[in-house]
Amino acid sequence: MKKVLIAGGAGYIGSHMVKWLSQRGLQTVTVDNLSSGHRDAVQFGEFIQLDLADRDALRALFASHHFDAVMHFASSIQVGESVQKPSLYYANNVVNTLILLDEMRAAGVNRFIFSSTAATFGEPKYTPIDEKHPQQPLSPYGRSKLMVEQILEDYERAYGLRSVCLRYFNAAGADPAAELGERHDPETHLIPIALEVAGDLRPQLSVFGTDYDTPDGTCIRDYVHIVDLCQAHGLALDRLLDGKGSGRYNLGNGQGFSVRQVIGCVEQVCGRKLKVAYGDRRAGDPAVLVADATLARQGLGWVPEYADLGQIVSHAWAFMKRHRNLAA
Repeated sequence: MKKVLIAGGAGYIGSHMVKWLSQRGLQTVTVDNLSSGHRDAVQFGEFIQLDLADRDALRALFASHHFDAVMHFASSIQVGESVQKPSLYYANNVVNTLILLDEMRAAGVNRFIFSSTAATFGEPKYTPIDEKHPQQPLSPYGRSKLMVEQILEDYERAYGLRSVCLRYFNAAGADPAAELGERHDPETHLIPIALEVAGDLRPQLSVFGTDYDTPDGTCIRDYVHIVDLCQAHGLALDRLLDGKGSGRYNLGNGQGFSVRQVIGCVEQVCGRKLKVAYGDRRAGDPAVLVADATLARQGLGWVPEYADLGQIVSHAWAFMKRHRNLAA
């Protein structure tokens, strides 16, 4: 039985990944410092509270387990915060990843799957965005992720460490069984914020900018279901276990939905009207961010199962109602 170490497995994407792998018969060991993750979200496998900055603890972990691969989700993810606190982002996202990689090398583990981001591309030169698009990130968050991608290229050349980097566009949705979902604090993602308004958990939804060069004037984003992201990671693991080379893949549905379209979908799914406040644009928000995931389909055999926005919103709403004890 293959054993996978999941760093940051108590977070939104990591916890879904633990469940996905465990249900397919793989052993999982989750490490998380619980600074933003939730212990109760890790429902399968072994859990160890551990900070990646703790080199001695990592060394002991690798000495006590034989891992076939490592999946890395333990990152700070707020773009705005990264501008205000770049030291935090470079320390957590870059330095701690280096510590993890070096302890992997020392233990002879040479398969690594990295949770990257579309933020490595910066302002789009064209859409949809493929893997050939220039990577010119606009924030310390995006730069920290790009630095790790570049480090991984150097580590493969020097040490033979093979990796797959998966660049998410907008991760969304929840476990279809409503056992897991988004629980960020503070919440910064559009769909859960809109659902909180629908559930009377916040007074209104703020929309930043209605004068973009899009059909309805609001930003367009590519939403990819959390389960489809897990599937892509599973296929990336298969690729590395099969002895194939490293890869860099964009993950998205290839279609975009505007902020107004998301609001309309939430209203339809929840059966209630949202209170919305319209304001000025935020600095650094591109008008359109949509992925070209052709390479992931070709190189990994990845085919999203939940491409419909209504399904994504419905699964997120079912989780929120269950987790927050909302009336049906």
